[in-house]
Amino acid sequence: MAAQGSVLRRFAVRAGGRRLLSQSQSAAAALTAEQLAEKVRAQKRERQKTQQEVPKDPVLRRVRELIQLTQQLQRVHPNVLAKALKQGMLYQNEEIVVINKPYGLPVHGGPGVKTCITDVLPILAKMLGGMNAKPLHLCHRLDKETTGVMVLARDEGTAHKIQEFFRTRQVEKKYWAISIGTPEPEDGLVDIPIVEKEVESHQSHFKMTLAPNYRISHENGKTYKVRQHKDAQVAVTRYRVLSSSSSCSLLELQPVTGVKHQLRVHLAYGLGCPVLGDHKYSHWSKLAPQKLPKVTLKRLGLEQVKARYLPLHLHARELTLPDGNGSEEKKIHLACKLPRFFFQSLRHLKLEFPEMENKP
Repeated sequence: MAAQGSVLRRFAVRAGGRRLLSQSQSAAAALTAEQLAEKVRAQKRERQKTQQEVPKDPVLRRVRELIQLTQQLQRVHPNVLAKALKQGMLYQNEEIVVINKPYGLPVHGGPGVKTCITDVLPILAKMLGGMNAKPLHLCHRLDKETTGVMVLARDEGTAHKIQEFFRTRQVEKKYWAISIGTPEPEDGLVDIPIVEKEVESHQSHFKMTLAPNYRISHENGKTYKVRQHKDAQVAVTRYRVLSSSSSCSLLELQPVTGVKHQLRVHLAYGLGCPVLGDHKYSHWSKLAPQKLPKVTLKRLGLEQVKARYLPLHLHARELTLPDGNGSEEKKIHLACKLPRFFFQSLRHLKLEFPEMENKP
């Protein structure tokens, strides 16, 4: 019995030690949690302080406002975003709803995306048509950084019809872009296929690029021109210069085809005039902020190290949908004013634009 009591006492001592150790670990964990909470509070105070500090430079103020707007769009409740899209609506009828897509708002979800247009389509539909309204449908897409006219359909059948219009090139599209440099000639057409390739560098990534090479094929006694790269897609863009001043130009772009990043690739690699703020396609072998001419930096009031904050200046300005019966008179013509940051960049760069374009 004495031996058994000794064993029990030793067990109790060990158990007590474990309890003491467990309590000590809990205290340490609680202390760590308190430290973490204080760190989060400190970061929040720092963000609020940064937001309250208004930069003296007007361009930096606009850039900061744009960055904050983009962040807000990702953080706001879907109901708030749907309400904002409703307020900026350009057109609606019994078949379609046309919105003004804001800068920095992705169309689809993905890694790091908290809010996108697709998420709020059911809410927007109810705001427009009542609680029994069916969700709206996407008819096409715009890049996250592209602004302007975007068409939604009220039902799946209409969506398929409009998608077919896009596929068969029956939709007339006009974009406005500010480019670095002036294309030569100032009015022309770029007809160069585009393909996606992996860029091998210290940070490997994928980009769309030109695939201009063709080979000649002889079949049935006839000669055909065949794309050398089998994955390349036909890409055709019409363009014309609306205004130019020093190192930048305002361009009107008409994409005949609809290849991913087509306008950006044709301008950067085809014409050597990348879109202002296009940090992806201003270089090929690296991911880096766009290198801007000194005169452009001076007019924008920026230093090169701040160029990374410049947004993409590409705007879906006009879109014309065909009538289902082929009537020219019943075509739907849609237009969207420039976003504020685009308009202000035009003024700073001393680029003229049509008188019909009023200040946003």
